[in-house]
Amino acid sequence: MTLPVMEPDLDAATLESWSRLVDDGPFSSLCFGERMAFDNPDALTLLGAVSAWTRRVRIATTVLVPQLHHPVQLAKAIATGDLLSGGRLSVGVGVGGREEDYRAAGAELSTKTMQGMADRVATMRRVWAGDEVVDAVRPVGPPPVQAGGPEILVGTMGPKTVRHAASWADGLAGVTLDCDVTGVGRLFEQARADWGDAGRPAPRLTTSFWFAVGDEPRAQIHRHLRHYMNWLPTDLVDALAATAGFAGTSSELLDLLKRFEDIGTDEVQLIPTSSDRTQVERIAEVLA
Repeated sequence: MTLPVMEPDLDAATLESWSRLVDDGPFSSLCFGERMAFDNPDALTLLGAVSAWTRRVRIATTVLVPQLHHPVQLAKAIATGDLLSGGRLSVGVGVGGREEDYRAAGAELSTKTMQGMADRVATMRRVWAGDEVVDAVRPVGPPPVQAGGPEILVGTMGPKTVRHAASWADGLAGVTLDCDVTGVGRLFEQARADWGDAGRPAPRLTTSFWFAVGDEPRAQIHRHLRHYMNWLPTDLVDALAATAGFAGTSSELLDLLKRFEDIGTDEVQLIPTSSDRTQVERIAEVLA
């Protein structure tokens, strides 16, 4: 379950309530993503709070954009999050699709590439290994709880990214705009082949999609996308919202999750389109 970090008018009470509800529920991971030029909370600050608010559930960033941060500083922040959470952290990374986020962070647009991201991940892993990456008396710490650092999953929707990531990522933090199980299955098959060709262990395979349950779920998704996708033309967002995500009944959601399970999905990460905690409660009832 993803926190509603991209919803407007959030407060600390809402974020804490959702975190504790997810931790107490039938969910495997608590997720949240990053944007810079937007009104969402800072992901790395939130990581510390969520680590304190939860005890059981894994914590997943879906996704961070390494090029928006200094890699050594980001490695230190993530290692601290791994320490505070007791080794429950999983890190999704992506290039990001918005140039305004790069400008807001003072990042070079020339680094907005897969190689730019891979280079920063390599530096972060050296920090977590205790290598001397800066001229200092001691290595940059703290050491992460998980040996070698948290798993790194690459955020992707396409085969080119998968092929590039096979040599350095631990798996996929995918997304499907319209719950296309067949399309996700093809991407997973490619990932298994690419990771095998690279001599790597089998990749961890996750995907995500927006959801809405209750009254007028399609209208709820439409409203959310109008707010979240503010960098796109309105008519394009309106067309996308007609089919994006899941807006259906409990039995239809269970059937969809089973179909994702059948193609070998390790985890489906649901993205809410409302900050109303009844969204979490209804999904928990479905899973129960």
